[in-house]
Amino acid sequence: MKSFFDLTPDLVFAALEQEGLRPTGEYFQLNSYENRVFQVTLEDGSKVVAKFYRPGRWDLTAIKEEHEFLEDLRKESFPVVSPLLLSKQGETLSTFRNLYFAVFPKAMGRLPQEILLKDFPQLGKSLAHLHNVGAKRTHLHRPSWSAADKGWPAFHRILPLLPSHLLSRYEQAASEILQHLEDLEAHAQFQRIHGDCHRGNLLQTDIPGKPNQFFFMDFDDMGMGSVVQDFWMICTGDADEASEALDQLLEGYQELRSFNEEELEMMEPLRGLRIIHYAAWIHQRWSDPSFPQLFPQFGSESYWLDEIQQLEAIADGL
Repeated sequence: MKSFFDLTPDLVFAALEQEGLRPTGEYFQLNSYENRVFQVTLEDGSKVVAKFYRPGRWDLTAIKEEHEFLEDLRKESFPVVSPLLLSKQGETLSTFRNLYFAVFPKAMGRLPQEILLKDFPQLGKSLAHLHNVGAKRTHLHRPSWSAADKGWPAFHRILPLLPSHLLSRYEQAASEILQHLEDLEAHAQFQRIHGDCHRGNLLQTDIPGKPNQFFFMDFDDMGMGSVVQDFWMICTGDADEASEALDQLLEGYQELRSFNEEELEMMEPLRGLRIIHYAAWIHQRWSDPSFPQLFPQFGSESYWLDEIQQLEAIADGL
């Protein structure tokens, strides 16, 4: 891991030069919890983004599945940023100092300041396009967005961390959510999905003379799952706002793709799955020097009380 944490500008430039790219020295580190990501200007005036993958998170096959999905989307004219072919191996993935890395063209877009209700039908059509492509191939080397892969392992990692007087409340609410999710999964269709489809991974084009278009970034958590996993993180807000957003999203979605609406029952259990998995992920990354700074309240009694209250609210609504 030392080489991962100690990536300096000179080392990033050396990795790019190894692939025949010529950095000018202009360099900017981008935000990423999991990976080390850098925007670099090249001598031809273009900008690229170098992504160095955290060691031990994904193996070679799993990373290639991410790249495969991005390439499938690009070939189907879906607006996405797929990795460049690198000269050393003629593939999208290379190694430098025992780290896997890929190079992407810089995405030309901006985070939307807000997503209006009228935007959700367009977002629905974009997600339908993404899911139509996703359904054409199966991935085997990544954990699915399921109770078995993402939920129960996280649940068992968290239990020893809880204060004894809060343990039973957490255990009851979390286990109820995961058991209910497993029941629903038995009748759900799993396919390739984005997996981490929150608003921070959504950009909007801003090209003069052309209509704005949404596109999705950061497929690092892509995998197999119900398409509903890609709905609930976008349709946020209070209950009424989320319901209106979902109705508009599905209006656009169902223009391009049929959908089993019974899977909408998975939305709240999947939100619970995310809460459980996220806490376990923070704990798993605690040796990373940045994580105690990013999550200073993690592990405190107030932190666990907030987690429990969220999980109990979900469990009570099942």
